[in-house]
Amino acid sequence: MPIYDGFGPKTSGETMKIAVYAFNGVTMFHLAVPQMVFDEVSRQGLAEWNTVLFSDRAGHIRTAEGYVLGEVQGPSTAVHADVVVVPSWFDDEREPGEVLSNVLREAHGSGATIVGLCLGAIPVADAGLLNGRSAVTHWQAFDSLAVRHPDVSLDQTVLYIDHGDVLTSAGTASGLDACLHVVRGRLGAEAANQVARSLVIAPHREGGQAQYIEHPLPPRAEGDPMARLLEWTLGRLGEPLSIDRLAAQAHMSRRTFVRAFRASTGTTPSAWIRTRRLDAARRLLETTDLSVDQVAADCGFGSAVTLRQNFASAFSTSPTDYRRRFTA
Repeated sequence: MPIYDGFGPKTSGETMKIAVYAFNGVTMFHLAVPQMVFDEVSRQGLAEWNTVLFSDRAGHIRTAEGYVLGEVQGPSTAVHADVVVVPSWFDDEREPGEVLSNVLREAHGSGATIVGLCLGAIPVADAGLLNGRSAVTHWQAFDSLAVRHPDVSLDQTVLYIDHGDVLTSAGTASGLDACLHVVRGRLGAEAANQVARSLVIAPHREGGQAQYIEHPLPPRAEGDPMARLLEWTLGRLGEPLSIDRLAAQAHMSRRTFVRAFRASTGTTPSAWIRTRRLDAARRLLETTDLSVDQVAADCGFGSAVTLRQNFASAFSTSPTDYRRRFTA
């Protein structure tokens, strides 16, 4: 998916007000990400960016870690901001109150860029700012958000999506990428690289890169014949695993096996095996120095070319780049 950079280049020295939503129970990390990136712009003398915290009412909030943050401003401060950031959201994915929803809609109507980081995409969607649009959030909230907003096209293959006036990002650390993207769009690549170097973070991870998601096996009853087959398969990922071989191992006809497999796993045998092989390849890339050719062979892809093609399709990156990120 193309990631639209809607900010447009602006000159250094730009004055900008950024309002970050703070709520009782927010984690310090999520709250700190936009402040850390955007305040660094001012600390580096790149532009006058002023970051403030606001909540449903002026006063103080208590973070998930138990810290009390005072001098949090009221909602009116966000209405006149240039950028409004919802850095996270409640784990129970509750609907936002009228105060926050109205602030987001009013600020958006006044020309502010609305940013929903991680689960912060939920209140942005609830405010109606993602209707008919694509969005991304933490992968654990995908299913519930899809049910809640079927008109929003959720994309699990990207780190962030920027529509110019509304930006959403994936899980936790992707907020850093999204905030750097804002800096890059407003002040240019050189400014974003300077901020990244100062914070010792990657200067540019493309929005089109997939989230790294674990795919645990669903729990199964002890003695379940399909569970035994899946365990048998996991021990032989480097071997040829045709449907006929799996059906024979399960003592079923091919047609009965395919139907039973889909009923048990929700997918086809080939898709399930490909995902398991990719999981195994990721683990080897993260934890060993085996060559890409050897990883491909050990995980049943046959050749490095086949591994690269499947890896790029699933994660929008190459095995070599993936290893580099996890070993840097």
